Amino acid sequence: MPDIRVKICGLKTREDIAVTAAAGAAYVGLNFFPKSPRSVTIPEARELTLWAPEGLCKVALVVDADDATLDAIVEAVPLDMLQLHGHESPERVAEVRMRYGLPVMKAVGVADEGDLAPLLDYSLVADQLLIDAKPPKGAALPGGNGLTFDWRLVAQRRWLRPWMLAGGLTPENVAEAVRLTNARQVDVSSGVESAPGVKDHGKIAAFVRAAREDGPPKLR
Repeated sequence: MPDIRVKICGLKTREDIAVTAAAGAAYVGLNFFPKSPRSVTIPEARELTLWAPEGLCKVALVVDADDATLDAIVEAVPLDMLQLHGHESPERVAEVRMRYGLPVMKAVGVADEGDLAPLLDYSLVADQLLIDAKPPKGAALPGGNGLTFDWRLVAQRRWLRPWMLAGGLTPENVAEAVRLTNARQVDVSSGVESAPGVKDHGKIAAFVRAAREDGPPKLR
């Protein structure tokens, strides 16, 4: 079985987390971007993280959050990682990492080869990279739009830090994405939902199985 680490993002209920943990995912993502249908409040996130089983890496997704917002999140919610999913500069990534003493994952949107250049700069300051599909112009959300990009752009590439593939992944295509890119980590949100912000537990299990076993999904 390939050693593929899976992140399920945008979880909102205890049941979401329980299914994610039982499926064998390594990361759970909590979305703090208010415009997202997957967003949670700080009290909700605290309750979920305190309840989450041991061993799951608990990740907070924020978008261009200021220090006051991050202070409130980090002080109240027991987290293992911060995911910066906005237009944060490399300098801001380094600042956040130093201020909070938590590993930082920086998301970078990719649509063509020209979008790969910033990954080197971010790899110098972040602990991990998340390579996502670049949102369309005018999109309300920086991620979770269900869009893919040309996976050949990142096939067999290496950066200075571990990286995670995101963008339009589903139980049906994640095995192909892993084969084409040699990604060792994958992230999904909208691809395992029955409606925006509503996780489909069968799809979560099928996604993790397809990613880790490199085989066809078996939805239940």
